[in-house]
Amino acid sequence: MRARTLLFIGTASLTAAWFLAGPGSLVSQTPSSTALTGLVSSTEEGPMEGVMVSAKKTGGTITITVASDQNGRYSFPRNRLEAGSYTLRTRAVGYDLDDPGAVEVTPAKAAAEVNLKLHKASNLAAQITNAEWILSIPTADKQKGFMLNCVQCHTVERILRSKHDAAEFLKVMERMGSYANQSFQYHPQKRMAMRMLEVRGEELDKTRQRQADFLAAHNLSTGATWPYDFKTLPRPKGSSTKVIITEYDLPRRTIEPHDVMMDLDGNVWYSSFGEQSVGKMDPLTGKITEYNIPIQKQGWPTGELGLESDRDGNLWFGMTYQAAVAKFDRKAEKFQIYLPPAEYNKDMTQINMAAPQSSHVDGKFWSQNNGFAVIHRYDIATGQTETFAPFKNSKEGENHNIYDVIPDAQNNAYFTDFAQEHIGRLDAKTGKISLWPTPTKDSAPRRGQMDAQGRIWFGEYRGNRIGMFDTKTEKFQEWEAPTPWSAPYDATMDKTGHVWTGSMTTDRVIRLDPKTGKMDEYLLPKSTNIRRVFVDDRGATPALWVGSNHGASIVKLEPLD
Repeated sequence: MRARTLLFIGTASLTAAWFLAGPGSLVSQTPSSTALTGLVSSTEEGPMEGVMVSAKKTGGTITITVASDQNGRYSFPRNRLEAGSYTLRTRAVGYDLDDPGAVEVTPAKAAAEVNLKLHKASNLAAQITNAEWILSIPTADKQKGFMLNCVQCHTVERILRSKHDAAEFLKVMERMGSYANQSFQYHPQKRMAMRMLEVRGEELDKTRQRQADFLAAHNLSTGATWPYDFKTLPRPKGSSTKVIITEYDLPRRTIEPHDVMMDLDGNVWYSSFGEQSVGKMDPLTGKITEYNIPIQKQGWPTGELGLESDRDGNLWFGMTYQAAVAKFDRKAEKFQIYLPPAEYNKDMTQINMAAPQSSHVDGKFWSQNNGFAVIHRYDIATGQTETFAPFKNSKEGENHNIYDVIPDAQNNAYFTDFAQEHIGRLDAKTGKISLWPTPTKDSAPRRGQMDAQGRIWFGEYRGNRIGMFDTKTEKFQEWEAPTPWSAPYDATMDKTGHVWTGSMTTDRVIRLDPKTGKMDEYLLPKSTNIRRVFVDDRGATPALWVGSNHGASIVKLEPLD
């Protein structure tokens, strides 16, 4: 079972009152507790609900965001904005902000009053999300589902703003297919080989031709405007506006914070998806310390994906195409590297996840190997390995992708098959493999986390659902996301029983009440490519933490109810 006591980040630029209040403490919105407030409106709508209003101090690295309520009012708590000059921005699809200029927040008890006026956007295409782009294309979902493969590296907008014809798109696809998973526009990296079971040859050529024809029919290759109208998603309403969001900038644009978590001493760590280092943030000062992980394969793509902690607080990283697992002893500040068996350490080897959460049970930890669709078990003391192949009897050409490995309390390994729709179990004692298909076919279960009751909560990336598998009853339950093309990546439960997931496509976070089925969707203040989700349960109200994988920042979301 994963420990889920997680992040709280502050910085020296925030007031001492924030730290004294503790994580999750949110002051009441009385005049004396408010630093900045005002009305958000437009000529078209009058007072506007669900507009995200962000404030960033001049020269600072922290942005605080709130949402306007049903009356169009926004309000920043005083203990979130210290005195100084701030720049404001808004997010409301279809609208731009009339620049109010620099806004001064003073130490006085009275709140600064700044009304914000919005006007119709002149460039709507620059505002819409990946999901809105996909939703706007007037074809069947089955035809455009492949575009979910694109958003891990760049936006859909980049594709549909292009003027490539089908022949040119074929060349682009060939080039894109050569990049490693952790590539993005600021740091492209070539991979050395395809996975063993990936589709290739004539079938791949036919697939790429269909996709190239599709994209050329829906980009700007035939005219100055798109041959369809944009479909935009509604702004948040009601309880989905009761939120405060804090974003912490990282020092380089090339840092991709894929996974984020807190260690036993309260330091914040993140895996850097594209660089051969991991980062630690001091929660009081915001200072970042980076630790370089030893290169294992010179010239291969760099970066780490999965980040986990064992019971003793050691940190474990999946090193992707560096084909290893790194264990970091925080006290000694030293790495120990674990390699897969030589016969599984080839050009296509990709080890994303390390799973040491229950390693204290038997002295062993798990990892997957995407290159071969296998699972490795390592002896921590000796480094000796065992390999299990759940799909060794698959049909020729059938693709499987073991994405996540999730240990239970006895250190049995549960896993997700991202290429299909299965949750699997590997018995630690017997090696027996069991597979259960999700109720939704081709759901693509991606990553998941196990709660205290032995239930795995996971994102169904292509099923557009949050899934739950009860390991005791071997039964599933699913909840469909309220927004099409949300493509949930991961899921976790907080101490109140709510379940959280994030999206690589909508810039929205979902909070689900499994008892009632009610879902709140919290819109983030800017484009945020969310991967892993983490909950800090220490405060009165749980707070969600995610990395902005393409935005070089870490985001904290606190619901106000």
